[in-house]
Amino acid sequence: MQKNKKDIVLGVTASIAIYKSCDIIRRLGESNFSVTAVLTREARELMNPLIFETLSGNKAYCGMFERSDPWQVEHVALAEKAAMVLIAPATANIIAKIAYGIADDLLTCVVLATRAPVLICPAMSEDMYTNKVTQANIAKLKSLGFRFVEPRRGRLACGREGRGCLAEAETIVREVKKVLSKSAAT
Repeated sequence: MQKNKKDIVLGVTASIAIYKSCDIIRRLGESNFSVTAVLTREARELMNPLIFETLSGNKAYCGMFERSDPWQVEHVALAEKAAMVLIAPATANIIAKIAYGIADDLLTCVVLATRAPVLICPAMSEDMYTNKVTQANIAKLKSLGFRFVEPRRGRLACGREGRGCLAEAETIVREVKKVLSKSAAT
């Protein structure tokens, strides 16, 4: 990791909005944050981890059992170094898994192992976002101290207009700074 920079672990899930995570990395870097991407297996189907490594200058992690040099328990090491875990885009699936404590991949293990603030930025179809189950999972996580940047209205992957678009990168970065400034003050 680069010195004098706060470390952000960026969880990336398989939403069509995945391309926006590249702009988030760029903007966080410009704001003096070091970003380490953790991609779910499904996210790797949409975008090559090399893109995240190139943009961040850090290794991108994709699996629970990757070997690093020197060897360390990756989910614990990532969780401990994180000033924040940011999940953008966050699918209904990852929100549900976190809400119920399911730790079946590197990203969910990092979230459960960290003491850092977790900021979740949903991106999904409006029907999935407004579904009572998804809304209950979000409410549960909020009650546990997880923070959210709500999705915006716009053109969705299904071709319809609705609420479910990932918030703009500048909005997400602004919220990262706000949350971390509050964390530093306490």
